[in-house]
Amino acid sequence: MDQLQQDPASLVAAVLRDRAVTSVFQPIVELDTGRIVAYEALARGPVGPLHAPDALFAAARAAGRMVELDHACRTSALRGAVGAGLLAPLTVFVNVEPDAVDEAPLTTLIDRAEQVPGDLRVVLEITERALAARPAELLRTVARVRELGWAIALDDVGADSLSLAFMPLLRPDVVKLDLRLVQERPGPAIAEIMNAVNAYAESTGAVLLAEGIEDGRHLAMASALGATLGQGWLFGRPGPAPVAGASVASLRLPETSPTDTDAGAISPFACLPPGFPLRESPKALLIELSKQLERQAMRLGETCVVAATFQESRHLTPATRLRYRDLVERVGFACALGADLPPEPLPGLRGADLAPGDPVLGEWDLVVLSPHFSAALLARDLGDDGPDLDRRFAFALTYDRDTVVRAARSLLSRVAPSTAPAPAPPGPDAASPSPVPTPAGVRMLAGNPREALLQRALAAVDAGVSVVDLRLPDQPLVYVNPAFARLAGYPVEEVLGRNCRFLQSPDTDPASVARVRSAIAAGEECREVLLNRRADGSTWWNECHLIPVTDQTGAVVQYIGIQADVTARVEAERALATERDRCRDLDARLTELLTCGDGQTVVDSPGTRRA
Repeated sequence: MDQLQQDPASLVAAVLRDRAVTSVFQPIVELDTGRIVAYEALARGPVGPLHAPDALFAAARAAGRMVELDHACRTSALRGAVGAGLLAPLTVFVNVEPDAVDEAPLTTLIDRAEQVPGDLRVVLEITERALAARPAELLRTVARVRELGWAIALDDVGADSLSLAFMPLLRPDVVKLDLRLVQERPGPAIAEIMNAVNAYAESTGAVLLAEGIEDGRHLAMASALGATLGQGWLFGRPGPAPVAGASVASLRLPETSPTDTDAGAISPFACLPPGFPLRESPKALLIELSKQLERQAMRLGETCVVAATFQESRHLTPATRLRYRDLVERVGFACALGADLPPEPLPGLRGADLAPGDPVLGEWDLVVLSPHFSAALLARDLGDDGPDLDRRFAFALTYDRDTVVRAARSLLSRVAPSTAPAPAPPGPDAASPSPVPTPAGVRMLAGNPREALLQRALAAVDAGVSVVDLRLPDQPLVYVNPAFARLAGYPVEEVLGRNCRFLQSPDTDPASVARVRSAIAAGEECREVLLNRRADGSTWWNECHLIPVTDQTGAVVQYIGIQADVTARVEAERALATERDRCRDLDARLTELLTCGDGQTVVDSPGTRRA
């Protein structure tokens, strides 16, 4: 292990040079029959410090060679599947490493695919992070994968709300339920995921596959969630060859729908069905319709995708920027397209500069898509001169899901990869103790005895402690202590690298959020009590104290947050306020009863008799 820490680059280089990556295969079974229908290929390194996949991929990330390793793993998986005889009727599931998608052209996913034997059936596993990183490329790649006769699986559904938002855009044939759905106690979050996934499966015929089934209890939960396929140690551990003597069957997948290979060439307005009724409106009405859809998207939250067009960058006005700043904090993914728009018009909002001649330049489009809601405002400029708000558009407001999905694909097919540079991991001579993100996620502090002592001290604190780095895109959390994770209800690894807005509830007071945002923008200390939402959907009141941290020049580069659960106090204060209001109402009603219409006290009132 010391050798790995000292020189991961040379070890990874040797693995790649010697083609030392191998694959093992874990069975995937039909839950009702127990027959094996597929195997998932899992990568292994050579015997030694890089044998375990976690160590292998961590070393590749540190060495900056994730793309090469990902390609080597996929090549090994396909070659190993053929060598092990995992041919029809069996199917082989092959993974795409999300970190590699951030860096590599997606054509590498399917290069040399034509050399794969025709009787090797392949399902390519993709995560929602891949689509968020490179929407245009991935949608084109998915279309190409389907042309090859391969199927698509959306992996780890339920681990992130964004996977639910992207389901209709990727149109996966297989939805792989994250293992926590079958292993954890049911709660509101699992119910939300189950509703979304089952609705998608019912409308498309997609197959649900539950991961992490290790015992009978997990098996029962997988079936209750709607899964028909299962994977886990209950059915077999990964091995170099298929399970001897097992009964096998063919994996039944939904019929392949026509792919939108031309999604990037057509405009959202052109996605309307022939003969769809159109209306005319001035721009002023379209603005109000757009605001209403934006408000609906904010209520839908992190399972929602929003895509909008602005014709020209000047139409993304300061007022609109304020609305979209709030929007990107609430929804899962948002993008804006227009002439001269940068790749990120504002933090968290993906952008696209439309080329001259693109038909979208003549449109006003707003698409809102989530598991249970779909709507699109699609309008075409009629070319009026005169005041901007009086310009007329032919428009349609549609809730037809197929049309909305096609319009969303049309816009996302124009969004280029994020240009935000991936911060490099700290070198051996790094002197700064600041949290430094790596392509694999985020880690806290370069190791020295004093910093290790500090981390142990922070881990022992009962209050939540977090660190946000303002120098990184979208100002992510780069450190949280265990108490913060307990308060938030999320594992530490699901918190790091995310903007803390994901903890907000739809009922969080926008004024409180605005005060926090203003304080951060001014580099000031602040205290606020915010309504937060845990992973299981329950809410709690967070008394958050934010303290700015400056660098040598005096610039604020980070914020330290101290969080405390004050739910009991807030509820007691609200109950007291409610009781005070009730008493005031009763007093007012009593005064009204004791007073005549002319303001004189009623003669036979108790007060009069006492007088």
